[in-house]
Amino acid sequence: MPKWNDRITLVALSSIVIALVVMALKYAAYWKTGSVALYSDALESIVNLATAVAAFWAIRLSHKPADSDHQFGHHKAEYFSAVLEGVLIVVAALLILREAWISYEEKRALENAGIGLTINLVATAINGAWAMYLFRFGRRRRSPAFIAEAWHLTSDVISSVGVFIGLVLVALTGWVVLDPLLAVIVAVNILWSGWRVIRDSVGGLMDHAVSGEVESEIRSIISTEATGAIEVHDLRTRNAGRAIFIEFHLVVPGSMTVAAGHVICDRIEAALNKAIEGSEVLIHIEPEAEALHHGVIVL
Repeated sequence: MPKWNDRITLVALSSIVIALVVMALKYAAYWKTGSVALYSDALESIVNLATAVAAFWAIRLSHKPADSDHQFGHHKAEYFSAVLEGVLIVVAALLILREAWISYEEKRALENAGIGLTINLVATAINGAWAMYLFRFGRRRRSPAFIAEAWHLTSDVISSVGVFIGLVLVALTGWVVLDPLLAVIVAVNILWSGWRVIRDSVGGLMDHAVSGEVESEIRSIISTEATGAIEVHDLRTRNAGRAIFIEFHLVVPGSMTVAAGHVICDRIEAALNKAIEGSEVLIHIEPEAEALHHGVIVL
């Protein structure tokens, strides 16, 4: 079995290779047909390639160990890649809208529709399979960059399927106006995808807390493992890429020794690290006079 870091590097490099292959296929489909809808698909594949390269850089950087200048690690580097991807998606959508308007005014006719659509369908199948793999891999590794790339590819697949169906109708009916209309629909879908990626990534850069479900799990673990303490208060969490930082105040009896308090902390930390992948735990011990007795976990 390869080491996780080697596997991550391999997956990131594979994304670049697949993006190149898909881009070549989609531009071949556009070149064969002259379809602005297929042009929009091909243009988005350039974004796929750019973001795959950015993701490779960010993922490599995020796995560097902590150093004197970045004492909490480099986990957030992946969010910068995801934000860049969101911005590029929006730019691609605007370029597609421009091309759709030009095509609408010129009333371009389709050529070699069968060959072009077949090529595009192959590219779509490759993207779909890779997107499913990236979702599984990214969620398992808590990687914002891989998950953002998977969402983008999924958006691309949905757009491509819509384009395929629409262009089949164009070929059957001769309604060339459907071609730029499909491009507009693709552009709107891409805009929504870009906004979602930017929103989620900025939330990570702003240290958003874990979900309510994860926080409930954290509280349950602390309550179970903190036997001997009095209560916990000021529980705070924040996401930083694949890392989750957890900190809280642990109130213990005033007569408890430092060694006994440390045993409780070790027990809680070990349980959290086992249940919450990537957790970094900081516990501040306080004497019982600091107990708040409200809005806390009372043990």
